Amino acid sequence: MIKVRHLTGHEYEVVVLERTKTTHHVTLDEPARHLAESVLPEKFIEESFRFLLERESNTSILPKFNLSMIANYFPEYPAEVRKKLQVN
Repeated sequence: MIKVRHLTGHEYEVVVLERTKTTHHVTLDEPARHLAESVLPEKFIEESFRFLLERESNTSILPKFNLSMIANYFPEYPAEVRKKLQVN
């Protein structure tokens, strides 16, 4: 289960409840905001974490990062998330 909570500005806390509970602090930085412009930020962040969890365990996800950094590790990220959220 993924729980997203808005903290302040573009900062969010994400709790992933799997075998081991993890907490992550993410920033919805400018490149990510552009990618997510037509969906709720919480929905976009949740889908981004689903994307990550399909590729690695929650304990391998960085505890703090800018959301656009995902594309540095997984170049397919922007297209995959757009497809799942049906964003053009």
